[in-house]
Amino acid sequence: MANTSRSAKTDIITWEAEEYIVRDKTSWWYVGLAVVTLILAGISVWLQWWSFLLVVVLSVVALLIYVMRPPRILRYSLSNKGVSEGDRLYEYTDFKSFGILHEGGHFAIALTPVKRFSPRLMVYFPEAQGEEIVDAFGERLPMEEVKLDVLDKLIKFLRI
Repeated sequence: MANTSRSAKTDIITWEAEEYIVRDKTSWWYVGLAVVTLILAGISVWLQWWSFLLVVVLSVVALLIYVMRPPRILRYSLSNKGVSEGDRLYEYTDFKSFGILHEGGHFAIALTPVKRFSPRLMVYFPEAQGEEIVDAFGERLPMEEVKLDVLDKLIKFLRI
C-alpha cells in the first residue's frame, strides 16, 4: 500500500494511499437503505411530491454507485510548497493547522483550511511512514487536536 522516498535535495516525501476508508456494509445496511427509500418514496407519492420522489430515487442510485466503487490509490507527495494529491497541489498557506485521525488501522492527516467554509482535506497515509510524514507536516504547520464534526460523525455512523 505504501511507497516512501525522500530526496535530500528537494525535501520531498512521497507515498501512496487509498482515497478514503472503506467501511464494511452488512446486508442489514442495504435493507435499511431500502426501507428508508420506500418510506420516503411512499410519502412523496402520497403527498404527490413528484420532484421529491425523483430526488430520492436519484440520491439512492448515486449513493449505491458511490459505496460500490472501490477507492482509488492516490499518489501523495510532500514538498516545501505543499502537499500534492495526484496532479493537484494544495499549498501550506491554504491551511491553518493539521491534526491526526486514527480509525481502525487507518491513519489520516486532517488539514484545516484557512477559509471558513472550505472542507477539511483528509490525507491518508500508511502507518509505517507515519512518523516521517507527521514530522514533515509539523515543520510547516501547527498541530492541533482534530475532532470529527457532525457531518463526519454522520458519515461514519452511516458507514458511507
